[in-house]
Amino acid sequence: MTPSIELDVPADLLIPASGSGPGIVLFQEIFGVTDYIRSRAQDLVDLGYVVLVPHFYGRLGDPVVEEGGDGLPQAMGLLEELDWDGAVADGVAALSALRDHPAVTGGVGLLGFCFGGGLAFNVAAVADSKPDALVSYYGSALPSLLGLAPEVTTPSLHHFGDSDDYIPVDTVREIEQAVTGANDDVTFVVHPGAGHAFDNPSPMFHHEGASQEAWAKTVAWLGAKLPTA
Repeated sequence: MTPSIELDVPADLLIPASGSGPGIVLFQEIFGVTDYIRSRAQDLVDLGYVVLVPHFYGRLGDPVVEEGGDGLPQAMGLLEELDWDGAVADGVAALSALRDHPAVTGGVGLLGFCFGGGLAFNVAAVADSKPDALVSYYGSALPSLLGLAPEVTTPSLHHFGDSDDYIPVDTVREIEQAVTGANDDVTFVVHPGAGHAFDNPSPMFHHEGASQEAWAKTVAWLGAKLPTA
């Protein structure tokens, strides 16, 4: 029987068919741990990773909000209620716990979407034991976290769209300058025509071409930085 992981918030642990592999902590969007996040977790497991999905809204009742326009105000409200520093601490604890798990062989990376992309960046900056890889999709908090860029020494991959209404392209370029100036091992990809949350399958957000291209680049990049057997 594979041991579980105990955290102060709920968390899902997924083990690949091989029974072991490198680890990835998957950071949710603002909508919570939705079917979309669970499907991306399964995609990573199918690649051979041990995946841990913390529920960062666990202290708020662990809600899951409808993805898209109707749920966006509620999701933004949840984000305002969230204790950011507490969420960072939960992310650091998740990273440490996954690294210590007996099913994890090799390194441990972080991968986050939107809210989770910024949170993963913050965790990578402050964790005593740095993650071995960081993938951030359109990290929404990054504009306010750029002062931490020198502390993010982990190899990282960033995805943004050039038609993001939430993070304008000029801000995207500022993020690019900050993260690439602080770390020699950064891959920064800007996807033409893609808006915010372009990987989310909701029709309000989804950009099929950017989603497919970004995931293919993510899989290849992880294969190089955090290879499975």
